[in-house]
Amino acid sequence: MKLFTNACWLVVAVLLSASVVGCKRNPGRITTIPGTRPGAVGDTAGMPLDTNPLASGVGSEGMVDEATGGIAASTVPLHQWTPSAEQPFATDTVYFDFDKSNIRPSEVPKILKVGSAMGSYAGKALRIEGHCDERGTEEYNRALGERRALSIREYLAQQGVSPQLIDTISFGEDRPADPGHNSEAWSKNRRGEFILLDPPK
Repeated sequence: MKLFTNACWLVVAVLLSASVVGCKRNPGRITTIPGTRPGAVGDTAGMPLDTNPLASGVGSEGMVDEATGGIAASTVPLHQWTPSAEQPFATDTVYFDFDKSNIRPSEVPKILKVGSAMGSYAGKALRIEGHCDERGTEEYNRALGERRALSIREYLAQQGVSPQLIDTISFGEDRPADPGHNSEAWSKNRRGEFILLDPPK
């Protein structure tokens, strides 16, 4: 009987460790815009509740948005868009203080530049990636990366960039810009990056 009980505990331990290891493989959590429907990749995540094609009967094949000249963000979820071959904002990375998600005054000009430039990219959208240094738990860092991406998106929205054209994702500590384990490396890893997106073809 004791052998059977020990075997049961061993099976439970193996299953729990497998689920923890599986969590590390998550490439990032997509954060939907407030007032939109959350969901998994391939469904209607990121769509405004009142323009969700499954709720309103609008076709999901996408419609041309006359304002942007491209596929309307309200008909194609932004997580289905792909990074553009052109990445004009690669040098506009926004850096954060330790354990903070508020925008530093020194980083504001970068966000203003991106917001102003988005008017030149009709038919495209923007993804903001939130990142952290290695300190803290994986779960905490993923949440902190999400808050950082959301604070940048909020600032862009205040500058007139449509929130429907801004997607956010958190990678937490999983994609360091500098693999070092010191304060210099950590300062480079606490960041938000801009990725220009093309609509699905």
